[in-house]
Amino acid sequence: MSKPFKGTINIDIKDSTPDWAPYAQPVPPEGAPSVVYVVLDDVGFSALEPYGGAIEVPNIKRIADRGLKFTNFHTTALCSPTRSCLLTGRNHTTNGMACISEASSGFPNANGHIPLECAMAPEVLGERGWSTFMVGKWHLCAEDEENLASVRQQWPVGRGFERFYGFLGAETNQWYPDLVYDNHPVDQPKTPEEGYHLSVDITDKAISFIRDAKAVAPDKPFFLYYSFGAGHAPHQVPKEWADKYKGTFDMGYEAYRELVFANQKKLGILPDGAELSPINPYGDLTGPKGQPWPEQDTVRPWDSLSAQEKKLFARMAEVYAGFVSHADAQLGQMLDYLQESGQLENTLIVLVSDNGASGEGGPNGSVNENKFFNGIPDTTEDNLKYLDVLGSPLTYNHYPTGWAWAFNTPFKMWKRYASYQGGTADPMIVSWPKQIKTAGIRRQYTHATDIVPTIYDCLGVQMPEVYRGATQIPLEGESFAASLHDENAPGKQTQFYSMLGTRAIYHDGWKAASVSRASPDAWGEFATQRWELFNTETDPSECHDLAGQHPGKLAELVALWWTEAGKYQALPLESRNAVQILLTERPQLAKPRNQYVYYPGCEEVPESAAVNIRNRSYAISAEVTIDTPAAAGCCSRTGAGSAATPCTSRTASSSTTITTSASSTSTSSPASPSRPATASCRPPSRNRAPRCRPKACSACTSTRRRSARPRSRPSPASSPWPAKASTSAWTGPSRSPATTPATRPGRSPAAPSTRSSSTWPATPGSTWKRKSRPRSRATDKPRAGGAESVRAPAGTEVRS
Repeated sequence: MSKPFKGTINIDIKDSTPDWAPYAQPVPPEGAPSVVYVVLDDVGFSALEPYGGAIEVPNIKRIADRGLKFTNFHTTALCSPTRSCLLTGRNHTTNGMACISEASSGFPNANGHIPLECAMAPEVLGERGWSTFMVGKWHLCAEDEENLASVRQQWPVGRGFERFYGFLGAETNQWYPDLVYDNHPVDQPKTPEEGYHLSVDITDKAISFIRDAKAVAPDKPFFLYYSFGAGHAPHQVPKEWADKYKGTFDMGYEAYRELVFANQKKLGILPDGAELSPINPYGDLTGPKGQPWPEQDTVRPWDSLSAQEKKLFARMAEVYAGFVSHADAQLGQMLDYLQESGQLENTLIVLVSDNGASGEGGPNGSVNENKFFNGIPDTTEDNLKYLDVLGSPLTYNHYPTGWAWAFNTPFKMWKRYASYQGGTADPMIVSWPKQIKTAGIRRQYTHATDIVPTIYDCLGVQMPEVYRGATQIPLEGESFAASLHDENAPGKQTQFYSMLGTRAIYHDGWKAASVSRASPDAWGEFATQRWELFNTETDPSECHDLAGQHPGKLAELVALWWTEAGKYQALPLESRNAVQILLTERPQLAKPRNQYVYYPGCEEVPESAAVNIRNRSYAISAEVTIDTPAAAGCCSRTGAGSAATPCTSRTASSSTTITTSASSTSTSSPASPSRPATASCRPPSRNRAPRCRPKACSACTSTRRRSARPRSRPSPASSPWPAKASTSAWTGPSRSPATTPATRPGRSPAAPSTRSSSTWPATPGSTWKRKSRPRSRATDKPRAGGAESVRAPAGTEVRS
């Protein structure tokens, strides 16, 4: 915020008067609150115990017991779009995020670049004196900018965050994440065998960010965007956390929904007249050209499953529940720190999920979610082989659609479907102990776009008209700050929805929803598509289509949708299939070439910027310098089976070269001759260019290991939170004491240790699955008793 110089300037400095105001750092208002913005991932409306579910989250409950639970909060039904709303206060289409950033289409509504005209909360608050920190998932950066040769204007530190520690894409391996620290990639501090897990790591870093700032400026408030990877796939967690739920989900998802539905009415989450939506309400529906409803978006009835399938599906739910509970335990560490340091009382906490529970596991679930995005079906026979290691570093698992449906109780459908509550209805809890004195429930209609305006209201901040020279688009959300003190305050009147070819409009209690499968392969024919009509006041679960009874009201709402779509640049609508989305031409920093050279010690190269070896012939060559016969091992590995093969020691290639044919062919990749080469339209973090990985296995004795120094934590003190915070509201089957991990002083009951090493069985070579960025050095020295190192001569070129 530039200010005019108001001093006086003469020839002699002694005759001049300084004015420091234009050069001083911004100072927030006296007593301004800090903000902790907690974002969970793919956690549906009813997964958590405070909303009637079975997943124990005692620390989220601590927040709810001193705050407000909103039961009519909505999102866009997908990750990047919702997150853009959560940080800007504008609709996702205005932000250029009509879909996830990896599926951008090059139009104003879907280009993957949030414009400066939509300034983010950290940008606005940073200029007014708040420290701004972020940890965890970002997913607001275009694919072509997720590499070290690109500009970083859309990375967190480029959009107002002073500190960042997390990952840029949609998801990452929780045991071996793709970590970025501020503006550069880093290694994780330790291995899973040493107790590493991403949720723990980002919490440690968040606390350290706050402490570092408070050591210098104790009274300076902060804005923390605390964005977990949980519960997005892969569902990965220490085994004792999954075992905590052993037997909880054996009843199956239909019976589970009945229990949750009863709990929701008992807790006041749903009105008495609400109904439970049926299984597969659109399974028999066909598109305008006779297209069948996709099998991937259906639920297999529990009674139709074999005993082995039931066992597998129940375990997948147990792992997911443990994953979310484990994240909650880390949130508890944050709450403990804020309480012990005297900051909790004047901290505004907002906790949300970014969309409904995910159906991306398909009707059979998956031990490797990448199969879904490559069109490779999962089979029960294959998945059962991994039953005992689900959630470990050996799997990339996701539960079946039945649990997505269950964790969205009482609603139908799931993530990706903006037309129905299963995709858009989510938990939201707001706490501010200094201002909110009475806990309760709020039923006002709210949306992800409304949170930033509410934060500004609570902090007394005005949205600037101009930011960095860019005239600001007005906030499109509406503040619900009045509802924090008045349960009868009015809610939002109108909100439009558009996601992957599905559409809806809410207005004054009524909702119109288009009938279509979600992309890929949305049915299109948008001008003539059928719409349904629901009265959400009396039918919140959208069980009764009233279009035939109120055709005038339906026509009014459909016309309103087109008006809002034009206002918020929602067109064009998505109808591409998966191949078309994947093959859409997007900006590239470098021109395609037939030779790619990768050197030891380089950082990993994202898939979007790496050599494309899909459906074409290629060759890989490595130039190595071998100093001793003792050196042996692998120079480059890729393919489905590469992670399972241990290496015996290490050779360092001076260069790795990949040569591709000039044109695409139909040949399969040499790394996987039995599998057709397929293309993934998922985030670039999943596929990387080859590189040496010095921490391959314990036998690689010639590699240096980065030291890991665990961060100490203060001892938990007595908490002002009500004692009932740790009391379970779940009325389903009790959990077996034999599988309930021990607790430690100051923690809630049934909470496994958050700092223990992973108890998953060790597998030879499993650390090859790591996705962090170990460095290969030409100067590595041999350890005593170990094999001699292999040097890569400086400047050695890799040819393709």
